[in-house]
Amino acid sequence: MAEKKKGKKRKEEYVAPGEEVADKPAKEEFVIAKWMRKNVPIKKTKFLNHNVEYFTAKRAVDALLESKWAQGDEPLFKTREDIVDYLHLMLEHKFYHRARKVPVSEQELKGKKKEKKNESEEKEKSKEKEKGTDAESSVVEGKDKEQQPEKEKRKKKIRLEMHNDQRFVDGMDAYVWIYDPIPFHYWIFGTLLVLGAIGVCLFPLWPPSVRLGVYYLSVAAAGFLVTIIVLAVIRLIIFCLIWVFTLGKHHLWILPNLTEDVGFFASFWPLYTYEYKGGEAKKEKKKKKKDKDSDGEQEDEKSKEVKKVEDEEKISEIGNEGGSQVEALGASETESESSQRSSTGKDFEIVDQDELES
Repeated sequence: MAEKKKGKKRKEEYVAPGEEVADKPAKEEFVIAKWMRKNVPIKKTKFLNHNVEYFTAKRAVDALLESKWAQGDEPLFKTREDIVDYLHLMLEHKFYHRARKVPVSEQELKGKKKEKKNESEEKEKSKEKEKGTDAESSVVEGKDKEQQPEKEKRKKKIRLEMHNDQRFVDGMDAYVWIYDPIPFHYWIFGTLLVLGAIGVCLFPLWPPSVRLGVYYLSVAAAGFLVTIIVLAVIRLIIFCLIWVFTLGKHHLWILPNLTEDVGFFASFWPLYTYEYKGGEAKKEKKKKKKDKDSDGEQEDEKSKEVKKVEDEEKISEIGNEGGSQVEALGASETESESSQRSSTGKDFEIVDQDELES
């Protein structure tokens, strides 16, 4: 027996190389940790792809200086240094660990902003196409937002990384919580679930009256679920029939919130919703026709101007080839005149300047 006890002691006393023996945390440490979780300001962030909560060392020390442990005739904490030493002991007992604040670079922020801008621009373009609005308004709004000072909008953004020096320092360092106490109501719900499971297993031992009541309740619950499914199918059939016979002009939904993610009573209210979309479709068609007509008129005007410019360029080229004393006949030649040809069989004739003056 003595040898077995010695073996157990040796196993407990064995420590891996490079590690120190850490005592178990006292009850006071658990009490103080729970108090800190409630009273010390906590922030949430991501640490190694995990959602964590962390606090600042300075705020924790300030909170403990005003707590009951720093007051009275024989306080646990007399000075600020006592609190720092005690929190360092809690760090060694794995209540939290020290993290390093790393500022996020501007390149990462710019990359994320570009992605968000591209997504917002695509959404705006899709909305403009549906509504038929001009794209210039969205561009102007985007420029106005970019011209606003970015310093006022954004604050300094940081991310957390594991700190190599694991000790408690009174400053603005971040300490990530490891200790996460289970709330008391969780224990209550857990015990109720266990007792309920045991009670269901003992169903054959229940009195006949209780079993009959449970049977009726289960039938009522099943009937309620079946009625909801039937209502969902009926409302869909009614909507489809009205939509088909009215060619998509009338939209009628009975119990529109029945399948939505809302509360129990909100899912049965309102009783129906009705929309008429015949006029909107006609207006959209008229707008599209007007836009096409305006685009066609603009293209016709542009084509006429282009033709005039081309005629002028041709005439200038002809004059340059004939010399300074030669001018092309029909400088303002139109399309009808251009079809006619001269007696020489060419598009123009070379004439002396004296003949033109006479």
